[in-house]
Amino acid sequence: MSDNKVVIGLGSNLDAVVNMGRALYLLGLRVTVRTVSSFESTPPIGITDQPDFLNGAVLIETSMTREQLASELKLVEDEMGRDRSLPKYGPRVIDLDIIVWNGEVVDDDFYERDFLRRSVEEIIGSF
Repeated sequence: MSDNKVVIGLGSNLDAVVNMGRALYLLGLRVTVRTVSSFESTPPIGITDQPDFLNGAVLIETSMTREQLASELKLVEDEMGRDRSLPKYGPRVIDLDIIVWNGEVVDDDFYERDFLRRSVEEIIGSF
């Protein structure tokens, strides 16, 4: 089975530098990490009374299906202590989302968030 090429968006605003590194380490135990974008500090969306976010993207390869990978990303978030009872746009230890699956944009945030497009384009070029 050939590997799927996937771009995952990463975001954190709680001890962000440490948590981004930890997330990349935990991902590397599950998938093949190919390229990591630079990270960009961005103001929070929605709930603005919280620290800025650190955002970036990582290109990985995996033989997992999209559904299996999504489940693994949730496990990584849980392992890192993500509190899912907090508001959608509230502070978070880590947020991991599948953005591009085998060359196809699968997360609408790509079109709405400039920083996400910049991160994706940095590691795989423009669409």
